[in-house]
Amino acid sequence: MVDYSRLIDAETWAFIEKTAACYPDDTATQSIADQRQIYNKMCNAFYAGRPDGVTTKDIQHQSVAMRHYRLLNNHPEAVVLYLHGGGFVVGNLDSHDDVCAEIVDQTGLDVVAVDYRLSPEYVHPAAFDDCAVALDWVQQTLRARVILAGDSAGANLAAALAHANRGKVAIAGQVLIYPGLGGEMNSGSYIEHAHAPMLTRAELEFYKEVRSDGPPPTGDPTYAPLQDIDFTGLPPTLAIAAQCDPLADDATNYAALINSSGGQALAINELGMVHGYLRARHSVERARASFARITRAISLIADGHTISEGSLNA
Repeated sequence: MVDYSRLIDAETWAFIEKTAACYPDDTATQSIADQRQIYNKMCNAFYAGRPDGVTTKDIQHQSVAMRHYRLLNNHPEAVVLYLHGGGFVVGNLDSHDDVCAEIVDQTGLDVVAVDYRLSPEYVHPAAFDDCAVALDWVQQTLRARVILAGDSAGANLAAALAHANRGKVAIAGQVLIYPGLGGEMNSGSYIEHAHAPMLTRAELEFYKEVRSDGPPPTGDPTYAPLQDIDFTGLPPTLAIAAQCDPLADDATNYAALINSSGGQALAINELGMVHGYLRARHSVERARASFARITRAISLIADGHTISEGSLNA
């Protein structure tokens, strides 16, 4: 049994308690409409606003809604395509608005966020297809190299795009934040951290069930990138795990597969961190340091530099 009282510090427990006040433990058992209302309320409670100088424009392309964040009079050569988390069930352009705006502020790059279709109304591959439309729009309209980024379910979609588009699209790299990539749910961190604060294995089972119409697909990297049999030709990758998270092994295993296939990937296990810690970046020092590593990695990728633990902590 994991002793979270020893792994998690006081600042993070305060974050967990504030989250629980907005997002009760039984949220995943409520109706989809109620889950979304609760999630949106929680995101609003942590919303930090947009830094000065960051502008936005909402876009509709082929029925896919996007939000383009940028600094005025800035024309970067790389754009971040950001895909939000939420178990493929919750989340929207507003849920991660401040995160996207802060990435712009800290990197100087444009960010395009995607309001992909959610389950269970739209099952796989609807979300992936919407993200593919957004990737094409960025390529054709902004004509810049793309850095794929996302958290949780969004990290799954980012990696799925990388697998589906290698050799076709100029993807500069990917930054995956506590990604759920379709790992084996009966071993490793899925069992060790089955009852972790913020995300449990039971909740992951729920999200898995509602994402597909019938049994989940197998051998489909657009659904679960870890199901791919070929990990060659993927872009430079940073995969960040939260230590106290059933998904933790997905980041480590994914990076290992890329490296063993001749690619460049770095996995970081953020000690004492829990799933969803991006929302703690202004209140928890460990989360603040991790977000700095995330934005540093994005900047390094944009500049064509190699990602290493040393370079992320410079």
